[in-house]
Amino acid sequence: MHTPNSPLTGVKVVEFCQVAAGPFCGMLLADYGAQVVKVEPPEGDTLRQWPPIHDGDSENFASLNRAKQSIALDLKNPADLAVARRLVLESDVLVENNRAGAMERLGLGWPWFRARKPSLVYCSISAYGQDGPRAGEGGFDLTMQAAAGVMSVTGEPEGAPVKCGVPISDFTAGLYAAFSIAAALARLRADPAGGGCHIDVPMFATTLAVGALQTSEYFGTGRNPRRLGSAHPRNAPYQAFRCADGWFAIAAGNQKLWRAVCEVTGLPQLPDDPRFATTALRAANQAALKDLLETRFAGSGVDDWVGRFAAAGVPSAPINGFAEALADPQAEHLHLVQPMTLPHGRGTRTVGCPVRFDGAVLPVDTRPPALDEHGALLRQAPSVEAAP
Repeated sequence: MHTPNSPLTGVKVVEFCQVAAGPFCGMLLADYGAQVVKVEPPEGDTLRQWPPIHDGDSENFASLNRAKQSIALDLKNPADLAVARRLVLESDVLVENNRAGAMERLGLGWPWFRARKPSLVYCSISAYGQDGPRAGEGGFDLTMQAAAGVMSVTGEPEGAPVKCGVPISDFTAGLYAAFSIAAALARLRADPAGGGCHIDVPMFATTLAVGALQTSEYFGTGRNPRRLGSAHPRNAPYQAFRCADGWFAIAAGNQKLWRAVCEVTGLPQLPDDPRFATTALRAANQAALKDLLETRFAGSGVDDWVGRFAAAGVPSAPINGFAEALADPQAEHLHLVQPMTLPHGRGTRTVGCPVRFDGAVLPVDTRPPALDEHGALLRQAPSVEAAP
């Protein structure tokens, strides 16, 4: 489904990845036109066993592995190792998300390829990076959120530590990896003599990096940021509020929006209240402000309040489940939900590439591969062929 002018058309990628961070990176590259070969162990990517499963096909796996080819290789077998090496030497990019040192032990490390293909872009995603005191440790999204501070600011103030429901450490690392690969390819295109490079993407570091507002708060005050539930440490009203039939969120992040909130709620005297005169004061007194506003919100339901705030230009939204978010008219307008066929023929849906180029949705091949579906072709091919 890729067009000749897809951004990464002609780029060949070999992916030695399982579960989320690396496969997400590989899928992003595939969405943008790269040919991605997924090298799996004989038993397949662990994610193939994650439910929901229909006719043997995991929808979780499918959501991160569309538009790829699959070859199953036992990398401890010399013949299969030779196939893996050949595939990489015929490609532009290698992506792996194993523990630091694992690829070297298999004979697939950066030094081996650098000596034979200096133009290769080799990207390693790991828990803590390729060197340093914690390089040998493994990690999953949960432990990365814990180690990098995310869980310390997630949840209610007096509640237990809570991870973000979306695996942000996995997907942040995958995004950083894909962006870095694209940047390295652009540099290589501009200066082919400059050669390729080894990109080191530590999930610990990328998770800390997207906590910029929290780390800057610590650097500026010397104090750890704290959990505030849905509230904001520097803005108010900027959180979820209860009303007559549920919850909705308001983000009134400046004085103009604050005054609009007061008008919509019929509390025109609040801007003159010294507790709420500035954004900083409202943030400092947001518990009292929440009580005042929720007294008003109790008189009507979510749809009514969201409609009123929308008419006044105040950003607000219901607390959607994923079913409601996917059914939003804007999701339909953006063509986010795409049909997908699983390897054994079952039809389902997926969220396609969310980015548009010149106003157009990128054409994406949403079909994931069956385990070793392209193995016979890739073992024999003189070069990596396009997926059928």
